[in-house]
Amino acid sequence: MPTRHTPESIVIVDTPAAILEWAARHIEHVGFHQGPRLFAGPGRTATLPCWPRGALQVAAGHGRGAAGRTYDWDRIDRARDQAFAILAETLTGHPVDTDDPAAKARHREVIDRWSAEPGRTAADAARAFRTAAARAEHALF
Repeated sequence: MPTRHTPESIVIVDTPAAILEWAARHIEHVGFHQGPRLFAGPGRTATLPCWPRGALQVAAGHGRGAAGRTYDWDRIDRARDQAFAILAETLTGHPVDTDDPAAKARHREVIDRWSAEPGRTAADAARAFRTAAARAEHALF
């Protein structure tokens, strides 16, 4: 059964492909933000316009967990990191070679640089997420 997207959902997916698909739906729902004052204005982080890295964080549960509910955060965090890696590779068109300690920062840097390009839209981000999700479905982690 497909995961139903809402920013208020307490269901947190735990595979790279599901996180990427959820992030695509999320950025389509809340919108894409470029420029200063990210997260300015009323509302919670999970319901405000964001940029791609933020959409991945929200998809992986940032700002959405429910008190009293148990989550396998180690599994979710691993899947999130794998989603970052496969998205970075999708955006560059090749593996992002980095040593393990530097990998997370390098993946985020690639995603942030892509996100900051003038004219980038929520549709662009959703398309990139879905392309990466399709690759993640077939990846061996």
